Amino acid sequence: MNEKQSIVVIVGRPNVGKSTLFNRIIGHREAIVDDQPGVTRDSKYRKAEWNGKSFLVVDTGGFFGPEEDPLTAVVQHQIEITARNASLLLFLLDAKAGPTPTDHEILDFLRRLHIPILVVANKTDNPKCEAEWIAPFYELGVEKIFPISAIQGLGIGDLLDVVADHLPESEIIDSAIDIPGVAILGRPNVGKSTLLNSLCGEERAIVSPIAGTTRDPVDTEIVVDDQHYLLIDTAGIRRRGKMSQGLDRYSLVRAEEALKRCHIALLMIDGSQGLTESDAKVFGLAKDAGKAALILVNKWDTVEKDEKTSGAFAKLIREQMPFLKFAPIEFVSALTKQRLHRIFPKVKQILVQYHHRVPTAELNRLLEEILTRQPPPIHKGRAPRIYYWTQAAVAPPTFVIFSNEPKAIHFSYERYLINRLYETFGFEGTPIRLIFKKRGKAKS
Repeated sequence: MNEKQSIVVIVGRPNVGKSTLFNRIIGHREAIVDDQPGVTRDSKYRKAEWNGKSFLVVDTGGFFGPEEDPLTAVVQHQIEITARNASLLLFLLDAKAGPTPTDHEILDFLRRLHIPILVVANKTDNPKCEAEWIAPFYELGVEKIFPISAIQGLGIGDLLDVVADHLPESEIIDSAIDIPGVAILGRPNVGKSTLLNSLCGEERAIVSPIAGTTRDPVDTEIVVDDQHYLLIDTAGIRRRGKMSQGLDRYSLVRAEEALKRCHIALLMIDGSQGLTESDAKVFGLAKDAGKAALILVNKWDTVEKDEKTSGAFAKLIREQMPFLKFAPIEFVSALTKQRLHRIFPKVKQILVQYHHRVPTAELNRLLEEILTRQPPPIHKGRAPRIYYWTQAAVAPPTFVIFSNEPKAIHFSYERYLINRLYETFGFEGTPIRLIFKKRGKAKS
């Protein structure tokens, strides 16, 4: 993240429309929006631009949520950390509800931070009632109130004009720079947010022992050895059959969308609990999306072990998840930071492999050797021949194979070809895709 970049933080009590305003400013749906108070738990950072000023806009979890929600104190602490780093605060109010004691309490807290504050009255969707709705809020002791309707877009341009006026000239950001996306994936409570915080060196994602704490993906840009990475802490994924609330369905969608934006997935396993069916299902999402992968066995500090324990656990992973045999395994502790220093060097190596293109001459030499030693076997009376192959794409490495009888090539021979590609060219941490064609027609 650019340290000189301005940060605009949206704060307010639950259900005043913070996520709707956030989505309106960045121009598309990002944060989970729901009528249930307190839906947004983590702070979400996105880049925005207005009148030539670029800045980060931050959507925070609701202040002072329901007392029965044990996360409330944790969320308050995180918002305080976020707000103290802000260039400008947007204090959002519900115009139709009128000022509440909680609004007074939040504003008192924000004033103690000595950061510029714009007071914004949301849900003023009827201009005729606008003056009547916002008048009571002057009891908060503010000079100016900005009426908006985030859901309809009313007043947003005027508000952003004032926001831009409060911000210094920003540096030009090269949007063409492709920052590798690193998604942190795993079932609930495996330690994803703890890992994110340990890697970032700050408390960015909420950490709590309650499963399902992180609902939205949380993006954090970090720099390691002069290389930028975008870390994406995905919501904990549960099995579809276990989803009893709409929010869980939202979280699964957000995680799947996070996978679309990433290059590599850090696949986390709880070493203290062993492998579960949910682990395989979650990791299958990354495999199906064609993403590079690094398996992290977390909480290894809590496991009673000897010199054979890690080897036995790794063997179990290979046996129960053979579709991830290309992914290296690291045994770590996100909490104590044990072996975390190994993650980014390994990620960097894997990303090189993920984008590696094999020269055609080397591919041809390998194919000649393969066909000499082990040509495709006859299948159902048909004798398939392979004429040549070529690498059609990277990320993931994708090879197109031309044959007279592509449908007659058995899946075991496809597996053999993939294994030979791994043995010869490495491709550690990345899946390999094969596409069989006959005269330009893809194998069905």
